[in-house]
Amino acid sequence: MAWLQLSANTGPAECGLAVVKALRRLLRDAADAGVAVAIIEQLDGDTNGTLASVLLDVDDAAFARRWTGSLLWICPSPYRKLHKRKNWFISGTLFTPPAVPEAFEGGAIRYEATRASGPGGQHVNKTDSAIRATHIASGLSVKVQTERSQHANKRLAGQLLASKLQARAQAQHDDDKSARRLQHHQAERGNAARVFVGMAFVEAA
Repeated sequence: MAWLQLSANTGPAECGLAVVKALRRLLRDAADAGVAVAIIEQLDGDTNGTLASVLLDVDDAAFARRWTGSLLWICPSPYRKLHKRKNWFISGTLFTPPAVPEAFEGGAIRYEATRASGPGGQHVNKTDSAIRATHIASGLSVKVQTERSQHANKRLAGQLLASKLQARAQAQHDDDKSARRLQHHQAERGNAARVFVGMAFVEAA
């Protein structure tokens, strides 16, 4: 099991659209391969229909690893018709899910079942199995909504909250950003691990 982040980094709207297309392709490939994938967290881009980043829980680390590194989408801009640039880079980064501290089990986190909301189409759960987890001492809260069970959402919410608390503690200690935040500014241009072409997002041979 692994966490995979797809990020547009600091790229323009075209990179945010590339993240959306990569997510759709990844979910299709995962379904074909029998790999379970849950969307833990997503950050919308500034342009409607784009994503700045998405964080996924993937139950097959080898499958997730195929989406790591620099990913290139070659396509004329759908937003700027006269723009000459056709190469749009996004990044895929693998993370180890954080362990949920034992102290959390003693009541440090409040879990609440809630209805999923927001964009996401078929990938947004329509029941009350979405989970909001709140760290009581700090008030920090996260919400996880997937197609999985309430139990699975609770596990992911606890892990996500632990990750955010760890990042906050690190920032307070040495003013550094967490590894995931840094990744938004470290996209490698060129030397793409995988290349996709056109609006259909077909992988180049």
